[in-house]
Amino acid sequence: MAATATTNVIPGSHADLLDSTALAHVATIGPDGAPQNNPVWFGIEDGNILFSQTKARQKYKNVQRQPRVALSIVDPANPYRYLEIRGVVERIDEDPNKAFINLMAKKYLDQDVYPWHQPDEERVVIVVRPEHTTTMG
Repeated sequence: MAATATTNVIPGSHADLLDSTALAHVATIGPDGAPQNNPVWFGIEDGNILFSQTKARQKYKNVQRQPRVALSIVDPANPYRYLEIRGVVERIDEDPNKAFINLMAKKYLDQDVYPWHQPDEERVVIVVRPEHTTTMG
């Protein structure tokens, strides 16, 4: 999962943020129309942004109902430099073997296995196709 796989929607000046261990703050629209925003670990593959969710979480329910999302990634070395990505959920992939969340645990924690697995959780991978970006710094 490298930034070199990005589409031309992501400017080269900020593509390095996609390979960083910065968190992506993902905003979705809740059932009452209010925004819901929280940080997630993320990866990139084939120009799409990927993040993991459990089926019990509100964010999973939100993107099923309304697939438009916005993500912001702040440079850990410079809080005045950021990348905002607006896009649409292209698909939601099942992750029964926890392969993606384990990959993210390796990226963010340098651990082979996600340490906070719950036995009954059902994980999915949300795949977001970037459509528009804004940057600063």
